[in-house]
Amino acid sequence: MQTLRCIRRAVTVAGPGPSRLGFTSRSITGPTPPSTPWFIDTEGPVQSITRHTPPHLAPKTHELPENLSAGIRQLFVQLSKSPLLEPSTLSVQRPVAALPGPPLPRTLPKGRRKRGRTYSGEGLVEEPGGIWDWVVTAQVKEGTENRGSIEAVVRQVRKTLLSVDPPLPLAPNSKRRMLNGWAMIDAGKFAVHILSCDARRKYFERSAAEW
Repeated sequence: MQTLRCIRRAVTVAGPGPSRLGFTSRSITGPTPPSTPWFIDTEGPVQSITRHTPPHLAPKTHELPENLSAGIRQLFVQLSKSPLLEPSTLSVQRPVAALPGPPLPRTLPKGRRKRGRTYSGEGLVEEPGGIWDWVVTAQVKEGTENRGSIEAVVRQVRKTLLSVDPPLPLAPNSKRRMLNGWAMIDAGKFAVHILSCDARRKYFERSAAEW
C-alpha cells in the first residue's frame, strides 16, 4: 500500500507529461455524454405515432332514418351533446308492433233458461304500429337516475321541442320526481323515453313475444 501511495504522489507531482517512473497521468473523467439518448434516431425524420381507439371502446353512432322530421333531428343533436346520457343508447326507431291477442271467448249463458250466449266478434281492425310514428329512447348514465338526471333531461327535451318552428304541442310539465326510472314525453307524432339502466333492460330489451 505504501508503494502504491508513493507512485500516486510521484505521478501527481510530475503533471500531465511523462514522469520519472515511466507512467503517464490520464484523466479519469470520460467524454461528455450526449444530450439525446442513444435509442433515439436523430438522423431520420420524426414520425408521430397515432393510436386508434379499440373497437370495443369506440362510441357507437346511430344513423338516423332519412324520412325524419326536423324536430326529431334537432332533438337528436341536442341529446347527443348531453353529458347525462349514454351516447350509445340514444336511438330513433319505429315503434314495435304489438302482436294480436287471442279471440274473445263466447259469453256464458245466464239465467234459468240459459240465455244470453253471444259472440263478441273479432274486434276492430287497426293499423299496426301504435299511435306514434317514431320512438326516441335515451338512457341516463348508471348511478345518476336518483340524482335528478332524468328530470334534467326531460327539461332539455321540452325546451328543445318548444323551440322548434312551429313548436310542438306538449302536455303540461309534471314537477313530480320520477321514482320508477322512466319518463315519457308525448310529442304528437313521436314519443321520447328517458330511461334508467334498469328500466331499459326490463321494458325495452324484451321482444314483443315476451309481453
